[in-house]
Amino acid sequence: MYAVIDVETTGLRPSWHDRVVEIAVVQVDASGRVEGEWCTLVNPERDLGPQHIHGITAAEARRAPRFDQVAGALAGLLRGRVVAAHNLSFDAQFVVAEFERVGVRVPVDLDGGLCTMRLAGQFLPATGRGLADCCRSAGVALTHAHSALHDARAAAGLLAHFLSMVDQPPPWMGRIARAATVAWPALPDARVSPMSRTSPGESEPHFLSRLVDRLPRTHRPDADAYLEVLDRALLDRHVSATEADALIAVATNLSLSRPDVVDLHAQYLQALAAIAAADGVVTGEEEKDLVAVAELLGLDRTDVDRVLRTATHAAGLLGVRTAREPVREATRFTLDRGDVVVFTGDMGEPREVWEERAIDAGLVVGAGVTKKTRLVVAADPDSMSGKAQKAGKYGIPVVHPAAFRKMLNP
Repeated sequence: MYAVIDVETTGLRPSWHDRVVEIAVVQVDASGRVEGEWCTLVNPERDLGPQHIHGITAAEARRAPRFDQVAGALAGLLRGRVVAAHNLSFDAQFVVAEFERVGVRVPVDLDGGLCTMRLAGQFLPATGRGLADCCRSAGVALTHAHSALHDARAAAGLLAHFLSMVDQPPPWMGRIARAATVAWPALPDARVSPMSRTSPGESEPHFLSRLVDRLPRTHRPDADAYLEVLDRALLDRHVSATEADALIAVATNLSLSRPDVVDLHAQYLQALAAIAAADGVVTGEEEKDLVAVAELLGLDRTDVDRVLRTATHAAGLLGVRTAREPVREATRFTLDRGDVVVFTGDMGEPREVWEERAIDAGLVVGAGVTKKTRLVVAADPDSMSGKAQKAGKYGIPVVHPAAFRKMLNP
């Protein structure tokens, strides 16, 4: 009746040569009862991408079968069944791309399958879109996240939960009828044994990974699909050029405009801040990660301060007093001869006086802020001048004139 799948991949876009490194199938009957399981590592014949996320080692992948060697077995497991997954559009694109490399097209798509992430919007409206959060809400066990078999089992559990909530036959009966008759290409079964992980090595998920699992859904299927890919891209707190291209491609495919995406990024950062503030304290590590995420999303430090203020106020309305840990004193900032210093604002004494002091100290006075600028001296360090804003964008310190004088005369 159903074949619930999950894939672990080297990246986010098959069109950029990203490949499947692990795939799992959990077959379930009409009531959601598990009929069988199958899982194998796959040799992608390239680097493994974010190994710290999926936990697959090169030694394991090297010994694993190639996709063309398991394609026949996989097709047999999917044939005649409705393919389901949590964010099916993501998994389906990789399955289709892998079969296309073998030279065949397979009927795996969002229109003919079931997406448990989208179904959760109907059956678990108060929960987030992430697999972990949906499972918690539905009482479904999820262990070893980012393991294809465990994630497929969890998605199968979600599907069973949804099946228990609908009348029979289910509202997607047309998809079941189509799956039973749609033609699949004939592929030989290479009789290659699937290879399981030998070192799952479950580790504590880092701060950002824990947060994205708890993010609320937007009640917009197109936005949720984009944000789910963004979740994947941000798991390692770095967005590579190819991941950025993947996000752009997803947004384009979903017809999301630039204002749509900018708004989603702002909502994303606000949701992270709300979760960080919910327990009554925003730790230094949490704030550091929020700043890092903001930069990756095209936002800056002022946006972080804004969302933290909003989150703190919202927590206060719920009776939670939120404190932000004091920032640890950093290594003393020093200026060296040749460093570029830029002045902005009315600093009491004429600008020329301050410039002369800088030049006498061997510094270079810049007319505008560039990435080579070492320091910005502002009459008001909270200035919203163009120079101060650009300094914030580049991560350049902005200090009061009094602090600048201390740097010149430590």
